Amino acid sequence: MRIRPIAEGDLDELQALARETGVGFTSLPDDRDFLADKIAATMDAFAECRPADRRNYFFVLEDEANGALAGCCAIEGQVGREVPFYHYRLGTLAHSSVQLDLHRTIDTLFLSSDHTGDAEVASLFLRPQYRGRERRHERNGALLSQVRWLFMAEFRDRFPDKVIAEMRGVFDERGKSPFWECLGSHFFPLDFDEADQLTGLGQKSFIGELMPKFPIYTPFLSEAARACIGQVHEQTRPALAMLKKEGLRWEGYIDIFDGGPTVEAYVDDVRAVRASRAARVEIARDEGPPPPERPRWLAATTDMASFRAAWVSCGPDAEGIVTLSEAEACRLEVAAGDTLRILDTEETP
Repeated sequence: MRIRPIAEGDLDELQALARETGVGFTSLPDDRDFLADKIAATMDAFAECRPADRRNYFFVLEDEANGALAGCCAIEGQVGREVPFYHYRLGTLAHSSVQLDLHRTIDTLFLSSDHTGDAEVASLFLRPQYRGRERRHERNGALLSQVRWLFMAEFRDRFPDKVIAEMRGVFDERGKSPFWECLGSHFFPLDFDEADQLTGLGQKSFIGELMPKFPIYTPFLSEAARACIGQVHEQTRPALAMLKKEGLRWEGYIDIFDGGPTVEAYVDDVRAVRASRAARVEIARDEGPPPPERPRWLAATTDMASFRAAWVSCGPDAEGIVTLSEAEACRLEVAAGDTLRILDTEETP
């Protein structure tokens, strides 16, 4: 299994991935023309043919056994520069009456564009058949999640100070969002899927045009809707746990449609960005021992246009040399003397 940039020939597989992601996965709509444009924009980004704040880096997890795409992930260089980027910010308003000697604090939701200009890690999806416990699929989800930090660490000057991640919110057994049913549906003459698809296609101006500009008092929401605020979809919990381990935290921002949390951090404070380091490649003459059951060393190449990443069986020695098997070197497309960025994914923060 290895990570690489998406390529022009991946359109059919990417559309298949989009169909499998399910409701609420806004960033990967099942729209072939949109996906083709996404691939073209990504190829321009990796070729550095557009400004850094307009780049979307989209990666795929490739199964070497059959060439299939097992999953995907992405980094948005800066959000909100081309189309508006909205959240609700959870706040508090205080009310008091001297005459009655009463004081109340009420939770509120404010429409916000506070994250405009931040980078975003997004679009993480792993196909169900690649989530198993068999040896070759061990830690595929961690590979998809953490490769983005190695990329940002290696090309740090292309990214802003802060990074965010939007988490998919709660849906009931009917695939409905209680938060949307109670709030958003009253302001948009659309069902959730239609509104969600429009935002995924980058058509977000209607949000600022139709959503109320004044604070929304959460006691007016249903109990089911309030219970969704800052909570994640059950399939999103592993991704959220990995982000928290890297140091991203919820600071009170939620998705305006499903109420899912947006977590954030300063890029330089992310554990994997701080802990990754450069190592020089040497290649073993024999294959050596088999890779461990639970791989811990993640390696990524240092050339943007031909970026590759994969698990490797061992880390660098005291002299900063990492010895790869021939299979690992082939997977990463590196030769002796090349440089890799290495991360011990199980190192204590």
